[in-house]
Amino acid sequence: MTQSPKIITRFAPSPSGDLHLGHAYSAKLNYDFARDNGGEFILRIEDIDHLRCKAEHEQSIYDDLEWLGLKWPLPVRRQSEHFDDYAAALSTLETQGLLYPCFCSRKDIKAEIAESTRAPHLRPKLGPEGIIYPGICRPLSADERAEKIASGIPHAMRLDMEKALSLVSDPLYWTDLKTGEQLADPAMLGDVVLARKDFPTSYHLSVVIDDHLQNISHVIRGQDLYYASHFHRLLQYLLGLNTLSYDHHALLTTKDGNRLAKRDKSITIKSIRESGARAEDLDALIKDYL
Repeated sequence: MTQSPKIITRFAPSPSGDLHLGHAYSAKLNYDFARDNGGEFILRIEDIDHLRCKAEHEQSIYDDLEWLGLKWPLPVRRQSEHFDDYAAALSTLETQGLLYPCFCSRKDIKAEIAESTRAPHLRPKLGPEGIIYPGICRPLSADERAEKIASGIPHAMRLDMEKALSLVSDPLYWTDLKTGEQLADPAMLGDVVLARKDFPTSYHLSVVIDDHLQNISHVIRGQDLYYASHFHRLLQYLLGLNTLSYDHHALLTTKDGNRLAKRDKSITIKSIRESGARAEDLDALIKDYL
């Protein structure tokens, strides 16, 4: 599908802690881009992780963004209220034969990788985010899979990357606002997890579904998600979703080069606004971390 003709951006935080300066930077980039281009800015709450996401953190998000002077249409889409949308997408991929259950624990994967390093012809492949999952469970038969599921072994649902790419007839491209047209290379991430037994979706799956359903045209997010955009372009193709444009902004870091984190209370928007600072002073503070 083609891109939405109207410019619509979004900020989609997870209510698992207080927002920090990096979140403020990303939210403002999205808001300003939409405003400057006569578009619309949307807020979404990514709360699929029911173990870490809290109502008080969600309220703090609203308070922080209102303090920044941002406005958004209501109601706000909360992912936890739309698991049916993600289940439908999983069903589509399963019908295409593109999913398989993975029963590996982290310990299993580490052991497999350790063993493969002793055999040069089985040496694990490296991707931009580390060692690619070696496909331990991919060759299991249907009976073996059914037996493991029936026995209650925890499992995740992975996309069979090789099968998925076999369905792509022409090269896939996506547009980066800074560097132009990009040839999608999702294979570098391997067989990505799209759902788990205790979490019926994943970031990768839910975000592409939400962006499509909300007619998002431009995704402006951190440079750490650049490689995810390659994979998201593949999911858009497989599920018949809108093609988006992307921009990957620099990450805010400390003087030591560490990325800002929610656990660092000194740079949360909440602590800054409660200190009596003004929202208009935030740009100067953000520059100190760029």
